[in-house]
Amino acid sequence: MIDQLEKWDKALFRIINEANNGFGDFIMTWASNKFVWIPLYIFLLYWLFKYKKNYGWMALSLGLLILISDQTASGLLKPWVGRLRPCHDPEIMDWVHTPDGCGGRYGFASSHASNMFALAFFCWFCLKDKLKHIWLLLPWAALIAYSRVYLGVHFPGDVMIGAIIGFVAALISYRFFKLVSKNSKA
Repeated sequence: MIDQLEKWDKALFRIINEANNGFGDFIMTWASNKFVWIPLYIFLLYWLFKYKKNYGWMALSLGLLILISDQTASGLLKPWVGRLRPCHDPEIMDWVHTPDGCGGRYGFASSHASNMFALAFFCWFCLKDKLKHIWLLLPWAALIAYSRVYLGVHFPGDVMIGAIIGFVAALISYRFFKLVSKNSKA
C-alpha cells in the first residue's frame, strides 16, 4: 500500500513539475517567497488584534500556532521520516525542474504548507464573522503549497500532510485562544 501511494505521489509530482515554463517559474518562485507576503501578514495581524481585543492571549495563540505547525513539520517529521525532497531523490533528481534551488535534504512534511494553512485557518476561524473575504486565505495557502511541488522541492503528499498539520495547529490554537480569553473575562 505504501509503495502504491509513493508511486501515485511521484506520478502526480511529475505531472505538476513538468508543466513548467518561464512565466510559471516566475509566479511560483514569487509565491513561495515568504518575504513577498509580509504586507499580508501585517494586514492579518492588524485585523486579528483589532477584532480580538485580548492582545496578550492573541499573541500567545499565534506563537502556539507557529510553534505547533512549524515544529511538527520541520522539527519532528522531516528528521524522523527522512523522506528525500524530489530534487534529492536519486531515482528522479536528474529530471526534476528546480528554478529556485533545492533546499534542505528532507521534505516530509512541507513547513511552507503547514505554516500557510495554519495561518489561513486560524485567521478564518477568528475573523470569518468580521471579514467577508477571509476565506480567500485558503486558496492563497493552496497556491503556496502547489508552488512547492511546481518548484521541485516537495511531493504532493508532503504538502497535503503539511496542510493537515496546519489545520490541526489552527484548531488547537484557536480553541486555546477561545478558552483563555473566555476565562480571562470571568
